[in-house]
Amino acid sequence: MITVTKSSPVVVVPSTSPATRTTVEQIKLSPFDKPLAFFPFTSFLIFNNAIHEPAETIKNALSRALIPYFPIAGRAAIDAGDGELRISCTGEGVSFVSASANCSLDDVKLFHPPFSELLGELAVDYPDATCRRPSDPLLLMQVTEFSGGGFVVGTTWDHGIADGTGMAQFLQAVGDLARGLPQPTIFPVSCGDDGWLPELPPSVTAVEKAMVALEPQGFVYQDITVPWKVVNRVKAEFAAGGHGDGKPCTVFEAVIAVLWRCRARVVVPDADAPAPLVFAVNARRHVGAKDGYFGNCVTSAVSVPRSGDVANGSIGDVVRLIRRAKEGIPGRFVGGTTVAGEEGSATEKPQLDVLFGYNAFFVSSWRNLGFDVADFGGGRPARVMCPVALTSVPNCVACLPCAANDGASVLARCVTEEHADALLRELEMF
Repeated sequence: MITVTKSSPVVVVPSTSPATRTTVEQIKLSPFDKPLAFFPFTSFLIFNNAIHEPAETIKNALSRALIPYFPIAGRAAIDAGDGELRISCTGEGVSFVSASANCSLDDVKLFHPPFSELLGELAVDYPDATCRRPSDPLLLMQVTEFSGGGFVVGTTWDHGIADGTGMAQFLQAVGDLARGLPQPTIFPVSCGDDGWLPELPPSVTAVEKAMVALEPQGFVYQDITVPWKVVNRVKAEFAAGGHGDGKPCTVFEAVIAVLWRCRARVVVPDADAPAPLVFAVNARRHVGAKDGYFGNCVTSAVSVPRSGDVANGSIGDVVRLIRRAKEGIPGRFVGGTTVAGEEGSATEKPQLDVLFGYNAFFVSSWRNLGFDVADFGGGRPARVMCPVALTSVPNCVACLPCAANDGASVLARCVTEEHADALLRELEMF
């Protein structure tokens, strides 16, 4: 029987007292941060190479990393003057748990699906798993050591303080310090009081509010690998199709095109019915985010074609639908502001009930977030994971880094039990 033994949580504070540091007392949340405040998210970095005393080494580095990343050691607070939610830079610290497992990583097959049952033991969650209180730490970390030297770093954070790219940057900083560097290689930047990030487009805000209000549905958990030979074939077909812009099909575009088409064939039998795709896009370069910015900076791209166009069109045309949705993002933000009327096209202004039906498909990608760059002294992680909890919409997390896979790793809850086997058959026949 696999057992994970955990220590009692300890509070890790910045290794320099807040009193010796000159900072603002409070930091405003940006328009991108506010909708995600109090929603927890978790990442798992799985390492199969040993380092000396992983828990103690990482805990000490975490304390040092909280000096430049001081907002993470603070607490959420409501400003008494304007009633706005802010981060109070109190230096109260983050929660840390050291743990050990009575087996090796090979014993639990953490590099081979399925193993989702164990992930819950490899991280700490907030007392209420669906939200958190203002008094709670903004970050909880657990380091679990396995026999044979492998270890897993599970990090749960308040999404209002950082998106995936920002949290990956923070974990890279912890790794830099754990390896003995005098300071992180990337200097962190938060939004602060100058408010240089624009407002979110109205459609994105509406989608986020609607998702919060809906009840989770019974979608089946699936650990899927899209083989590299399939990805390369899609990229080659797109290039051969002469789609005009000269830019090659990306791995993300190829993977999502395959999943979207296979899913549309299974769950949307009416060729004239809409088959919406909604996917997250890193907006940093579109809004002028400063180098090192670690707060939230994600917007959504939307495409709402006919199901028949997705299910029966060429795979190159499906990639082009994804590409068009991405190409609409820069026009939303010009000169650091949100452009009025940026949602004028038919594909960007769908009814919300269309976006939240079973025909819809919500996607996020972890391919270029940077979690796979974190190195605490034994090299980069062999696999990056995240929990895929029940949600109100069919969704998947695509392109999770995994050195052992022979394809793109995808964790999905995008179909009901009724369609689970059919989706896998479509993927196998692709």
